[in-house]
Amino acid sequence: MRILVVEDDTQLAEVLTEALSRRQYVVDVAKDGEMAWNSAESMKYDLVVLDVTLPKLDGIKFCQRLRTSSTNNPAHRNSGAPVLMLTARDTVADKIAGLDAGADDYVAKPFDLEELMARIRALLRRGSCASTVSLSWEKLYLNPSTFEATYDGSPLSLTPKEYAILELLVANGRRVLSRSSIIEQVWSVDDSPVEETVRSHIRCLRQKLRTLGAPENFIETVHGLGYRLQ
Repeated sequence: MRILVVEDDTQLAEVLTEALSRRQYVVDVAKDGEMAWNSAESMKYDLVVLDVTLPKLDGIKFCQRLRTSSTNNPAHRNSGAPVLMLTARDTVADKIAGLDAGADDYVAKPFDLEELMARIRALLRRGSCASTVSLSWEKLYLNPSTFEATYDGSPLSLTPKEYAILELLVANGRRVLSRSSIIEQVWSVDDSPVEETVRSHIRCLRQKLRTLGAPENFIETVHGLGYRLQ
């Protein structure tokens, strides 16, 4: 899942990015409202964590613009993305303003990090992009809640990126995913690798799957297009 963190406090943005990345979320960071809007126009997000007080375009106006854009164009890539607002202002009027702007939840600073993570999980579960309880393909089983994978009942030891790629392939079934599409959905904007990195991860995944008895072409290469499950 991909999360946009909109926060001009560099230290707090780093804390949030580290905490979310440890939980296997792909995180993009914007330091002002206009940068956040550009990101929302070019990338699909499962959740937006949004500070209220921002340079250029504040959080209230950003949220209003996002919801207005979604109303005018239901097909907008972030029309269903839940928004969690962060703010140092904790009056009832401030909360009402945030919720009226279209936010789904409102957390006052300073906050407990674990509580914030729980609220994020709750919003993702409620949203249209909530995690599936389990994913499977033939003898392969993935548990998105624990990031565990097995093949034919045997544990499959994966790095976080390997797990994310395999989860993406399972979720898309026979649909072909290009290397650029995999990069877009698995890596953050600031951490995008070259396409050879994807090839390397695919090679490692194939080797690990073969070790547990998977067919040679379990992950199929569709030449000139990308990858899919066989």
